[in-house]
Amino acid sequence: MPEAATDRLGPAELGAALGERATLVQFSTAFCAPCRTTRRVLAEVAAMVEGVAHIEIDAESHLDLVRRLGVVRTPTVLVLDAAGNVRRRATGAPRKADVIAALGAVID
Repeated sequence: MPEAATDRLGPAELGAALGERATLVQFSTAFCAPCRTTRRVLAEVAAMVEGVAHIEIDAESHLDLVRRLGVVRTPTVLVLDAAGNVRRRATGAPRKADVIAALGAVID
């Protein structure tokens, strides 16, 4: 997962609490088939790694946030550090190994 420009997100924008160590944010749409695979992979990784949360956001219902972050396709995954800074970003369905590697680079 390539590095992302620094942007900070909090519970108010995400609609849920940040993970204690990191947060996996997934932008999805209703008819996005790869989003289902992404949801499963991110949920599995979040369950494996203590202190990591997975938050899924409906892109169509959060257009201001989508525009602000430059999300142009779904799924888009952001990896946030404990403070909510966007540290990694990827589009398309990620491989579990790539998500784990991205988390490893972000978790202190």
